Amino acid sequence: MKIKKFFAPRIFPFNISLGLLVVRVIMGVAFILHGLPKIQAPFTWMGPDAAVPGFLVFLAAVSEFFGGIGLILGLFTPLVSLGLICTMGFATYFHAIINGDPFVGHGASYELALNYLGLSIMFLIIGPGKLSLDRLFFKN
Repeated sequence: MKIKKFFAPRIFPFNISLGLLVVRVIMGVAFILHGLPKIQAPFTWMGPDAAVPGFLVFLAAVSEFFGGIGLILGLFTPLVSLGLICTMGFATYFHAIINGDPFVGHGASYELALNYLGLSIMFLIIGPGKLSLDRLFFKN
C-alpha cells in the first residue's frame, strides 16, 4: 500500500498538469538524446581514463536514457527523479567543483546540469501531474 502512495501523483488543476506534461516531454526528449549514445556503451562512454567507476557510469547511462522515457510517460516519476537527481548532482559537482567551470559560459559550464537538477528535484517533490501513467496506475 505504501508503494502505491509513493508513486501516486498529487492532483493539480488541468492547466498545471498540462504545464508539467510539457516540461516532462521536453526534458525527457533531451535526456533520451543525451543518454542514447551512453546506453550503447554503458560502462565505457566516459572513456578508458575515466576517474569514475564503471558501475556509476552505467547508472548514469541508465538514468538518462530510461529516465527520459519515464519522464515522458510520467511513469515511476519519483524513482526516475531520484536517478536524475543523483546523475545531475554529480554532473554539476564535476563541472563546478572538479573542473571549475563557470555557471554560464561559452564553453563548458554547469548551467544545464544545474537546471536539470532543479527540474528533477521539482518532479520528485510535486510529481508528474494527472496527465501521467503514474496517475493511471497509482491513483489514490
